[in-house]
Amino acid sequence: MLFTPFSLKQLTLKNRIVMPPMCMYSAADDGIVTDWHVLHYATRAAGQVGLIIVEATGVEPRGRISNRDLGIWSDGHIAGLKRIADSVHAQGGKIGIQLAHAGRKSEVPNSRAVAPSAIAFNETCGIPVPLSIEEIQGVIQKFAKAAQRAVAAGFDIIELHAAHGYLINEFLSPLANQRTDEYGGGLENRVRLLKEVLVAVRAVVPQNMPIIVRVSADDYHEHGNKPENVADMLNLIKHHGLDLVNVSSGAVISVMPRVFPGYQIPMALVIKSKTGLPVLGGGLVTEPIQALQLIKAGIDLVYTGRELLRNPYWPLQAAHVLQQEIEWPEPYLRGKW
Repeated sequence: MLFTPFSLKQLTLKNRIVMPPMCMYSAADDGIVTDWHVLHYATRAAGQVGLIIVEATGVEPRGRISNRDLGIWSDGHIAGLKRIADSVHAQGGKIGIQLAHAGRKSEVPNSRAVAPSAIAFNETCGIPVPLSIEEIQGVIQKFAKAAQRAVAAGFDIIELHAAHGYLINEFLSPLANQRTDEYGGGLENRVRLLKEVLVAVRAVVPQNMPIIVRVSADDYHEHGNKPENVADMLNLIKHHGLDLVNVSSGAVISVMPRVFPGYQIPMALVIKSKTGLPVLGGGLVTEPIQALQLIKAGIDLVYTGRELLRNPYWPLQAAHVLQQEIEWPEPYLRGKW
């Protein structure tokens, strides 16, 4: 089951293994792709990862987590991003890109962070500037322009980053959003920014191009979001062109949850059950049998991050352990088990 194909719209993945977006902090201040990025992503494609999602890529300069992150705010970024997409396609892989705005968690020098409300992430962070309605509309258009550039660069999938305490997640969570206008308050208002970004992106990308949203399903706080109300928010927007939910958790406030292998899987199953949407789930997935069990439990796609940093050929190893025959890169056949 781990090595059966999976389809999203007209896109077919060769297996259910996904490398989630993980920042490499290897770009210069201009946010342009380097040789390191091309090597990093192409190697995982050679390792037979079914879907690779490029790290959080800033839709504007101040929207990066740091000034070492990739950017997609200018047409000048397209050529470098195309190098990544082409290198993955050359190895038979499929590739998505995560469009992101860091919001109040941005650490870009000489740039004032923005957020839904003037609430700092923690005591060591500065107070962010609340976005005006006009500025919110500008952010939405930046996501749409970024999506157009992603299409031009040849990506197969768009992922919208609405997790880990970054800008869209800040609007979703009552812990960071205390607005009293149409972007704050109840679920329908808090999900409005994500809905409008989704609508704007769907309008400018091909209709057969899948769109993923990554969410933090649990804020790990009694007054924060839980999987059930995150699912309720997703139900309000799913008909606008959402194809799959990438389920993560935490990081909207500075708290360390108790983590263990598969700790986020129950959240993903709640979201799948309540929304009817396919889900991408993970969290400390390191063993092939564990990944297989998650697929059997109802998870549609499984992500493994740190394990793929340690071993870019993990899918080849997993197939061997699970006694599954999969395609190997021809130059590596001498190393096949």
